Amino acid sequence: MKYVVILGDGMADYRQPSLNGKTPLMLAKKPNIDSLCPISEIGLCKTVPCGVKPGSDVANLSVLGYDIKECYTGRSPLEAASIGISLKDTDVTARANLVTLTEEEVFEDKTMVDYSAGEISTEEAKALIETLAKELNTSALKLYAGISYRHCLVVDNGTIAGDLTPPHDITGKAIKGHLPTSAQGQIYLDLMKKSVQILKDHPVNIARVKAGKRPANSLWFWGEGTKPSLQNFYERYGIKGAMISAVDLLKGIGKLADMSVIEVEGATGNYDTNFTGKANACIDALKNGVDYVYIHMEAPDECGHHGDAEKKIYSIEQIDEKVVGPILSYLRESKEDFAMLICPDHPTPISIMTHCADPVPYVIYKSNKKVNGTANTYTEEQAENSGNFIESGVMLMQKFLEK
Repeated sequence: MKYVVILGDGMADYRQPSLNGKTPLMLAKKPNIDSLCPISEIGLCKTVPCGVKPGSDVANLSVLGYDIKECYTGRSPLEAASIGISLKDTDVTARANLVTLTEEEVFEDKTMVDYSAGEISTEEAKALIETLAKELNTSALKLYAGISYRHCLVVDNGTIAGDLTPPHDITGKAIKGHLPTSAQGQIYLDLMKKSVQILKDHPVNIARVKAGKRPANSLWFWGEGTKPSLQNFYERYGIKGAMISAVDLLKGIGKLADMSVIEVEGATGNYDTNFTGKANACIDALKNGVDYVYIHMEAPDECGHHGDAEKKIYSIEQIDEKVVGPILSYLRESKEDFAMLICPDHPTPISIMTHCADPVPYVIYKSNKKVNGTANTYTEEQAENSGNFIESGVMLMQKFLEK
């Protein structure tokens, strides 16, 4: 039996007036996914427990079948694992975004323009982080370069600030009122202020402005945590697992769970990612003895954060055409029994441009167990109308694997 998870990050949404009262899932042309609905189980699953912030970290761990109450220590440590940072038990890490802020003289008067600094390239970001590290690193504070705008700060013998705001939650808003005030938070705030002075005349930013791009003119810290520990995926489920993703968060989860982490050339974490490459990587993994492949695609989430309905619809269509379609064709031709789970980790509605904890629509198809489905298309409404509700990601995984 082969298992494939198609995870469209942030794919679910709310009905939008700008879309004639529909959601991107309702408008997207997705014949491959829709063809499964009449012979699959469709429903809603609560992937984010009550009282927990709806981040991609907790939501993806949940869909992977991990109980976050047992294993979750913060987002940044998961990303640190992907970068290859070896953490001590006393270390605290924080995600370090390169962001674009407005140019007021007083830091507190600035506004968050772009949490990703215009989707800055990894090459440009590396040059900026290297300069910042030379200026800001101490024996207790160390910056590490990641991918695009996503980087990492490690604090030796640190404490949890507890009052850090994700920058994608405040796009277009004044940062005053969203700045840290705790003792540890003041350390982060000081670094952020210093970063503005270091970055403002950096050659990378000068070139970006000349090219009409947004400058990465500040660091922004959030997602802190401590050294994590995940149960080995094979020991947990008795099957060989592989992770395919463009982002450090999912790669880190895969590494910590001792899954095979497969790199795909041209994978960007956005709507221009190499969708075909991800599908081919999945097929190759299945051919080479992997039982379970988790294909994570960040594109719908990024489009949701930018409030871009058109590109969110496009991303969903690309997932259907270039990922779901080819994988289904291969699996059917292989004549081996297989199961496919299609779902988001959480919704990222374009109207609010951030995550929410609403239950997500799922589809579970099993080649050896045809069912009379309750839907003919994959949408939030059809999932809700089915009456099927799964209370947690752990239970979703158990249903999917029949464990």
